[in-house]
Amino acid sequence: MINNWRTICGYSAGVPFDPDISPDFPFEPHFAEVLGSKMHYVDLEPDVAPGDAKGSPFLFLHGNPTWSYLWRNVIPHCAPLGRCVAPDLIGMGRSDKPEIDYTFFDQARYLDELIEQLGLDRVTLVLHDWGSALGFHWACRHPDRVRAIAFMEAIVRPGKWKQMSPPVRLLFKRLRHPKKGRKMAVEKNIFIEKLLPRGSARKLTEAEMDHYREPFLDPKNREALRAWPTQIPLDGEPAEVHDAVANYFEWLQRSEIPKLLFYVEPSFIIPPAVVPSLRKRLPNLETVDLGKGRHFTPEEYPHTIGRGIAEWYSRAVAPLG
Repeated sequence: MINNWRTICGYSAGVPFDPDISPDFPFEPHFAEVLGSKMHYVDLEPDVAPGDAKGSPFLFLHGNPTWSYLWRNVIPHCAPLGRCVAPDLIGMGRSDKPEIDYTFFDQARYLDELIEQLGLDRVTLVLHDWGSALGFHWACRHPDRVRAIAFMEAIVRPGKWKQMSPPVRLLFKRLRHPKKGRKMAVEKNIFIEKLLPRGSARKLTEAEMDHYREPFLDPKNREALRAWPTQIPLDGEPAEVHDAVANYFEWLQRSEIPKLLFYVEPSFIIPPAVVPSLRKRLPNLETVDLGKGRHFTPEEYPHTIGRGIAEWYSRAVAPLG
């Protein structure tokens, strides 16, 4: 565990969050035709690629209710080291919103196809929220194509209802209810207007919120947001998702691939109390205590995360060849 990471990255331990967090999204849009729909992605090639960096991309995967905008301040720190690709999951961000069920496996099919089209290999995955489940799921099925994994607020293993606090348990039981969940996620847009700002300990600016609102202004575009809470594997349900998550958790416990975990206090998914267990279970895992935070860590500590990934990659990943 690295205790003074923020000092290493040039920030005082007394400063609660990273300074100079930009609301701008200065990346050229790219689109790929995937299973009959267009998927948007950021694709940034390094100006100078040391060694084989162009063949060793970083793949940034977001979760609910964000999109590639989440990574805007992280990507520039990794860009000098290799190609940086950050897609919008299907039904999210600037990707199309087709009429599908938006199950976990729907999302995986679209992501799998996009990765194939982009020819990504020897990938360093950078994962958050549902992007972690999709990334881990892809990694355990393509271990020879994964170079390293950095993750934060991630779905590492199946969960249980009793692990949630009573208010959170009640919230997600309502979100999983067919009628109540639709009213909350689609009609009231609770993920964007309530859960996103409350999930960041740093107050998001109005400009940042407008970027997050942009893809979901029309209620008919919020079907993916509605579907995500129904897919969380809790007490074995949904069974197929539970099995997929249990399978990749078993793989993570066997894999020697370099791993880097950023965590915060109190967190939403990976609180500090569970980090020692993950250190024991996951080989070749480094952990970084970012400090106070909730769930959307790339909005709270993007520069610390970006510099941390770059330092770890250069020290612990690139020398492996």
